[in-house]
Amino acid sequence: MPVFDDTEDEKTRQKTERAELGRRLRAVRIQQGRSLRDVGDAAGVSESFISQVERGLTSPSVITLRRIANALNVHIIELFAAEDGAGQLVRAKDRGRYQDPKLHWSDEFLTPRSARRLQVNLSRLQAGQGIAEAYTHESDEECIIVLEGKLDVTSNGASYVLDEGDALLINPRLPHSFMNPGPDETRVLWVMTPPSW
Repeated sequence: MPVFDDTEDEKTRQKTERAELGRRLRAVRIQQGRSLRDVGDAAGVSESFISQVERGLTSPSVITLRRIANALNVHIIELFAAEDGAGQLVRAKDRGRYQDPKLHWSDEFLTPRSARRLQVNLSRLQAGQGIAEAYTHESDEECIIVLEGKLDVTSNGASYVLDEGDALLINPRLPHSFMNPGPDETRVLWVMTPPSW
């Protein structure tokens, strides 16, 4: 099944995932005793935008979601991943998922929220999609493993073309970006230590 199809089942799944993200975001905000305005100001977005995310009406971009999580002082994964009672097992059907329909890009969180030293995400990117503007995050190391397709990566000014099976270790504290040059979908594993999502 394509990652970005227009079937009613897919639309229902995306709506459910937006609602779950919103529910978890609201629970964290309320637990901290923070107002919509306070979180919006800290994240550089409007109070109404935070409200729309909490009600499952919109999905923030990855960069905006990172700013919201930082404003709440939580890892992004805490807003997504489900886990068993022991905090070790993440069933395939229960993986936290994030999908950006504008970028035709999806992430699945393979490690549980309880993971403190390692994070593994599975991404699917359609041709021409990725993050073109260089960004950084607070992990110490990040390994990028291409499972299918190709991925162009720029890290601290150096450019790499990764083919299926290639792996690249980068310092994510230095500016980096990535793009699927196409023509097919690319599947990538991102392994980060410690978790930054």
